[in-house]
Amino acid sequence: MSMKDEWRRLRDMDWGEMDIKESGGWPFLLQLICCVLVLVLTLAGMYWYLAAPKAEVLDQARAEEERLIRDYRSKAAQAARLDVMREEMAVLEERMGVLREMLPTGAEVPSLIDNISEAAISNQLSIEFIRLRSPVSQEFYVEQPFDIRVQGDYHRIAEFLATVASLPRIVTQHDLMLEPTEGTGGQQLQLSMLARTYSYRQPDEEAP
Repeated sequence: MSMKDEWRRLRDMDWGEMDIKESGGWPFLLQLICCVLVLVLTLAGMYWYLAAPKAEVLDQARAEEERLIRDYRSKAAQAARLDVMREEMAVLEERMGVLREMLPTGAEVPSLIDNISEAAISNQLSIEFIRLRSPVSQEFYVEQPFDIRVQGDYHRIAEFLATVASLPRIVTQHDLMLEPTEGTGGQQLQLSMLARTYSYRQPDEEAP
């Protein structure tokens, strides 16, 4: 039977009277279309139930692979710089050690006050008071503020400030106030200031 006859049989079919039980008598083209449709639906169902979940797992595995490769490259770059980083760390630790040596311990603060008093006396200044305030605890150090008031002429006061700034232990100077002393005709000045020194505190050390 020719293809033209098959098309004619397909057009002349009464679709309302089709019975699946009589599919063997259907036109060849209709049987072929039904077979192709069943095959497509079967393949789609197999993909949906079998291949699709595995494809999702595969995508996740590929994403994980890319992440691991990035992590590996990052760690490899860090490992390549490990010797340089160790050298830099050693330099930083050495600098930190030098800075720590410049910070007085709590027991050395009275000795530091004595050094400041000696600096004032050596510059022929009159000491009104050097008075400690309460210490202030920070994360890695303890700040020890103290008030200083001395009297003398301008140049000796300047020498005193330079001496305090050059002490082996770190002393910072704040809130400097310079006023003429009464009854001296402006020849004598009074210096008032807040000074601070710092002592290193271990992280596990209790705050004072």
